[in-house]
Amino acid sequence: IFVTTKLWNEDQGYERALHAFDASAKRLGLDYVDLYLLHWPVPGKRVDSWRALEKLFEEKRARAIGVSNFMVSHLAELLKVAMVVPAVNQIELTPFLQRRDTQAFCKEHGIIVEAYSPLTRGHRLGHPVVLAVAQAVKRSPAQVLLRWGVQHGAVVLPKSVTPERIAENAALFDFELDGAAMKRLDALEEGLVTGWDPATQR
Repeated sequence: IFVTTKLWNEDQGYERALHAFDASAKRLGLDYVDLYLLHWPVPGKRVDSWRALEKLFEEKRARAIGVSNFMVSHLAELLKVAMVVPAVNQIELTPFLQRRDTQAFCKEHGIIVEAYSPLTRGHRLGHPVVLAVAQAVKRSPAQVLLRWGVQHGAVVLPKSVTPERIAENAALFDFELDGAAMKRLDALEEGLVTGWDPATQR
């Protein structure tokens, strides 16, 4: 079991972040978590919040620390003052929303990209290209979208409560999408944001 939790937006700021972590750890019944994330790049507070996470990392109460929804401008600001480079950046990522500049920045700085909502919250599972690729490799559309993320080096984070779908979502490592299929999927970029859009956050 790998435990990840996040610092919610209203709890950002140095002291509030430390208190919020204590409360989370108590609710979880744990002395430490494997990964603690800033949920959102809250203006005026994200740098102080990161200092709190660095303290938790130094104390080994968070084995790794990272961010979520940070775009290039947010990451560049953070790296100017950070003592610890974020281990991960959790962003919405699909063939329909590729955040190529953010992916490239993370790769350059050794930050792992975690892809949330990698199944487009169901909005594009029936897209003709996704269906065609799925039929060609004899896999489900969901597996195709997840495998696309894996082949781009992302950690994909699908969400399901159905045992059969959880098993299907994990069965990604006995097939591969060839170059032609990846190229077709890469061409689907349309800026599809299914939740909040961090690109609008200064």
